[in-house]
Amino acid sequence: MIRKLALAAALCAVAFTAAGGESIRVLLGNTSWTEAAVKHVADFEKESGIKVNVEIYGEDQLSQKITVEFAAGGSNVDVVNFRCMQEGRLMVKNNWIQDLTPFVANDAEYDWLDYTEAAREAATVDGVITCVPTISETPVIYYRKDVFEKAGLKPPKTLAELEEVAKKLTDRDKEFYGFVARGQRSPLVTQFSSYLFSYGSDFFDRGTGKSLIDTPEFLETADYYGRMLRNYGPPGVLNMSWPQGVAVFAQGKGAIYLDCSSQYIQLLDPRNSTVAGVTGVAMFPAGPRAHRFFFVTAWGIGIGQNSGNKDAAWKFIRWLTSKEKTMHLQGVQSVQCSRSSAYNDPRGMANYPADWAKAVSDSLPYGVSYDRPAVTAVGEARDIIGEVVVQSILGQDYRKAAKEANAKFQALLDREEIGRK
Repeated sequence: MIRKLALAAALCAVAFTAAGGESIRVLLGNTSWTEAAVKHVADFEKESGIKVNVEIYGEDQLSQKITVEFAAGGSNVDVVNFRCMQEGRLMVKNNWIQDLTPFVANDAEYDWLDYTEAAREAATVDGVITCVPTISETPVIYYRKDVFEKAGLKPPKTLAELEEVAKKLTDRDKEFYGFVARGQRSPLVTQFSSYLFSYGSDFFDRGTGKSLIDTPEFLETADYYGRMLRNYGPPGVLNMSWPQGVAVFAQGKGAIYLDCSSQYIQLLDPRNSTVAGVTGVAMFPAGPRAHRFFFVTAWGIGIGQNSGNKDAAWKFIRWLTSKEKTMHLQGVQSVQCSRSSAYNDPRGMANYPADWAKAVSDSLPYGVSYDRPAVTAVGEARDIIGEVVVQSILGQDYRKAAKEANAKFQALLDREEIGRK
């Protein structure tokens, strides 16, 4: 029996009973994957005889709990859900997580290589497989099909075309905006990354650990992103993360909204959006030097290093993330997962709009495994980098801001000894 105390923002606990035998403690984040996955746990208990005790937390509470329990050397966290890009490096640095390489190696049936290359890269830190990827997402263009058709336009395939379309469709007198995207300092960095990759650059050189924040490519990208929001974006963009962006587009005030594929529910469901029936989806456009954008694994599930029940923990993870269960989670329960097979099989795309399914499937070869700097102090890094883009949005001296940010970011990279290992 499943007992939910509150599957909302704060802590909730779910207890599952089983017919004796081993038991494992599982800490999960309050995500769409968790909400779908817990519905299968009773079946696992029945099949395995292993009792599963699940605790579900909001992402910030989960992060705090992981830090407190692992730092104290606790041995009763068997399975743990965490944000790969936020906590992966910290897990490895502090030896808090079990390397899953021995579990996935030579397991042909489980098929580790079925996970997308970007997902496998995101799960791996310094050669350690920290987790099995659970949720992935990529940027897509949400656009007003009716507005485009009336203007005789097609979805842009390049960033240059994106700017042309945004310019043509912006009508400030009617409070209609050609380009809607994140402009808030820290949240914008994850979306800015795809533009940066497509301009042929990155946050830092992953081989040498040298910051790239004041390079010509970074400055070009900052200029592009800044003028797009400054010239064609809605008012208040500096306070706009994804909830505000979704609201503008869902209320019929935007021609294009460019953000994560996971937001399709808010935009393509008529219960959430006034423009659901006339919203199309297209792949992220190519840049002047590359066609590269993030296809990130936002969350993964791993085994605590000090767990006394690692075999039982792996049985649970292996069962819940198998090809069969992943196909069900994605194709029936509409959770965007990380196995290639779920994207390449019609069953895995059965419940998604056809243009969304095509845009996401076509994106697989272009995916970069991260959408923010791969550092431990990722929040600090996002604030440093985001400030440069904010200055560009404001039409201020973003080049001077980039020089200052480059020095700060380089100091962060040196502190973490990035590129010295």
